[in-house]
Amino acid sequence: MPATAAPVDKRLKILDAAIRKQQARPDALIAVLHKAQELYGFLDTPILWHVARALRLPPSRVYGTATFYHLFSLKPLGEHSCVVCMGTACFVKGAEKLVDTVAEMGNIRPGQTTADGKVSLIVARCIGACGIAPAAVLDGTTTGHVTPAQLTARVQEWTHGS
Repeated sequence: MPATAAPVDKRLKILDAAIRKQQARPDALIAVLHKAQELYGFLDTPILWHVARALRLPPSRVYGTATFYHLFSLKPLGEHSCVVCMGTACFVKGAEKLVDTVAEMGNIRPGQTTADGKVSLIVARCIGACGIAPAAVLDGTTTGHVTPAQLTARVQEWTHGS
């Protein structure tokens, strides 16, 4: 019997097309990482290596970029995500209480996902929304003047339905 090639993941073909569209320019790293995360849900080591090779960049630069920006994740996230800004303005206005609220509700620490896979808690250095501090990004939507009670309601909605 002739050997058959392993099927190629369609997501990888789409990623390669996005890299070609960017002309494999090293300065397209962030755009390519966004596309990879959109396709795969997170950036695991094989994908980071693939991007490094395709853009002719050192793996350390690709990894450094992926770990610097809070919107990139190196492991699968939960069904819902709560990114709490810990920048100066948000911290002064109570962001730590927001983190503590979600952590206690989900029995998790920042960077973790609840055991049921429903909620991921992420902290960010700054999301650039200082005027509406404390701020959080809830399932991709930036929300300002967030209170622990509001977060409690949202997490309960995520975990128990509306």
